[in-house]
Amino acid sequence: MQVRLDLEDEAATKRLGEDLALALKPGDVLALSGDLGAGKSTLARALIRALAEDPDLDVPSPTFTLMQVYGGRLPVAHFDFYRLSHADELEELGFREILEDGVAIVEWPERMEEALPDSRIRIELTHSGDGRSAVIAASGKAAERIDRTLKIRDFLTRHGRGDQPRRYLTGDASVRAYEYLPQPDGSRLILMDWPKPPEGPPVHDGKPYAQVAHIAEDAWPFIAIAKGLAERGFAVPEVIDADCENGILLLDDLGAEGILDDDGQPIEARYEEAVLALAVLHSETFPRDIDIERNDLPPHRHNIPDFDRLPMMMEVRLLLDWYLPWKTGRQATDEEREGYLDCWARLLDRMAGGETNLLLRDFHSPNIIWRPHMQGLQRVGILDFQDSMIGPTAYDVASLVQDARVTIPKDMRARLLESYLKARMTKPEFDEARFLSNFSLMAAQRACKLAGLWVRLMQRDGKPGYMKHMPRTLDYLRAVLAHPDLAPLRDWFAKARIGILESSAD
Repeated sequence: MQVRLDLEDEAATKRLGEDLALALKPGDVLALSGDLGAGKSTLARALIRALAEDPDLDVPSPTFTLMQVYGGRLPVAHFDFYRLSHADELEELGFREILEDGVAIVEWPERMEEALPDSRIRIELTHSGDGRSAVIAASGKAAERIDRTLKIRDFLTRHGRGDQPRRYLTGDASVRAYEYLPQPDGSRLILMDWPKPPEGPPVHDGKPYAQVAHIAEDAWPFIAIAKGLAERGFAVPEVIDADCENGILLLDDLGAEGILDDDGQPIEARYEEAVLALAVLHSETFPRDIDIERNDLPPHRHNIPDFDRLPMMMEVRLLLDWYLPWKTGRQATDEEREGYLDCWARLLDRMAGGETNLLLRDFHSPNIIWRPHMQGLQRVGILDFQDSMIGPTAYDVASLVQDARVTIPKDMRARLLESYLKARMTKPEFDEARFLSNFSLMAAQRACKLAGLWVRLMQRDGKPGYMKHMPRTLDYLRAVLAHPDLAPLRDWFAKARIGILESSAD
């Protein structure tokens, strides 16, 4: 890619630096060229301060020191090649080592272009009238990321927010990432960056996994489910502006306080409020189709898919396809695969005719905001519900009570489940025994999926941090395998000997 940008003033140059900081990844090299006073230092300082998440950070010129290194969200080294004469000097400065987990900004790159990677991002700054002009050239994944960050700035400009700063917030296990826009009054807005994911290989009937498992691939489901939940009194982000074609949403901010304490431990009173919110949701009638009618979007109808046998079976296969080879160093045998899938098919048969309703699908601590200044349902803010389906209500209860990101003690799990049951028992049609059976089954289904997912995130997606949740996931699975209805699955694990039934202490 090659793109030319007009930067009308110093503030625009700083915004470009901040926007580029959101696009950089470890290993990137940013080569800055331009005459004296063209804005190289202004751009570099803004970028470094954004990566360091410190707007007041002192960023001196590296002209005499040759290199300055800064920490932060992403380590960055600022080089000046003007006084370098040989590539060996670059090696002595540790250029390669820096790129292992950080990025490099290089001024005067033309002094030693042969030492820079071909994948470098080139930016040439020139004077242009009263302002400046920037020509950005990049290729491969770096080009895609820069194009993306420029698309987001264009989105904000089209919606009257072109001069607002952007700050990194978080990423997640999907392709989505989140930024925030600090507002003059001290509040902030949330920007959801949701590029269209690459289509995976076909896994069933010519369809990729995301389509078979009904994983949302664009922003329409988020907008629709937010509308349906808000109309029923639940606290969800308001969609302020949206570009569904490019997957960019601007949302209001529900807050930053969660349901864990400062040490990352569950706060039971907040979990109880969350499980009671689920009880209310599961007592509601939720429509299958949701119509979206907004002045800024074309009319759209979202049909909520079913969380039925096919996506459930696709998910539990993750254990066979990823966890088992990681644990044993071999692929599952035909006998193991057939036995495991047959076991799950028979277990899921038992759920036919059971209670179904809207499932949020990822209702656990990362996606729940605590709002102490509000009352009732509004105290529990709900995020990340774009993959919602219609399915067994027990699934979301299992997702919360067996929170994959934090250890919920056994006695606390029992109390939370009891609070949910007590709230649901006000309806005479609620079948407690059947719900408890479905709870154990859905908890096991979710744990089998996650055991495979953690490995896939590590091996395929380069996100090893999720493996820290593996021991907890397996402990949760062992707990529900004690239910009599899950005896066939427990027997399969015993025979397969893949580290499921052994305690984490072992």
